Amino acid sequence: MTKIDQYRTTLRQMKEWDAYLLQESRLPGPRSNLELMQAVADVGDRADFERWQRLGPEEAPTGDPHEFLTCCGVVGLGRLLAEGEREWLPVLRKHAADPRWRTREAVAMALQRWGDADMPALVGEMEAWAEGSPLEQRAAAAGLCEPRLLKDPARAAEVLAILDRITATIQSRPDRKSADFKALRQGLGYCWSVAVAARPDAGVPLMKKWLSNSDPDIAWIMKENQKKNRLKGIQW
Repeated sequence: MTKIDQYRTTLRQMKEWDAYLLQESRLPGPRSNLELMQAVADVGDRADFERWQRLGPEEAPTGDPHEFLTCCGVVGLGRLLAEGEREWLPVLRKHAADPRWRTREAVAMALQRWGDADMPALVGEMEAWAEGSPLEQRAAAAGLCEPRLLKDPARAAEVLAILDRITATIQSRPDRKSADFKALRQGLGYCWSVAVAARPDAGVPLMKKWLSNSDPDIAWIMKENQKKNRLKGIQW
């Protein structure tokens, strides 16, 4: 039995979850309880997800245990989305621009749950997010660049095309010192390596194209990806 399985069993035996989730959140701390978060998303209900995801930065600031509730709600919305409730997409897109980085990570986890159920639909929606703000672009890249979602070569090629489009927008970004741009740059600093590892024949030529680009931020992104162990052995 995995840790997630154990948490599912525990949660099913409880009526009120908030106090338990706050206690077991591991916040404040460097890493929240991701196993518990996934278990909550698996067995929680819509009413709790909706209530928790409404907890904003004032009520649940970064690193506070209450932010764990927000994240549980957001990941839970991903389960509802995977079950066909597409009306949650605008809510998740709003959360993609949340000032709290853990909440933004929860959006990526929520999108990946949708991808597990319907990867073509996820890819189609992320093509729209890729035209949005830096944080929406970052969410699209992070949501798509998960190895388990890229086992189909055709899907991996589509994801590479989205990364290529997002990277192209960097050249015209005027807000290079903003926190939002830095978050996008950081995300692209690993996302490319995930997609290229899944489809080297298509990804390596794209990365080589950007490696010759003179933009300093694009150069940094590509060099960061080259450092990743998953790309070791590739001849550049």
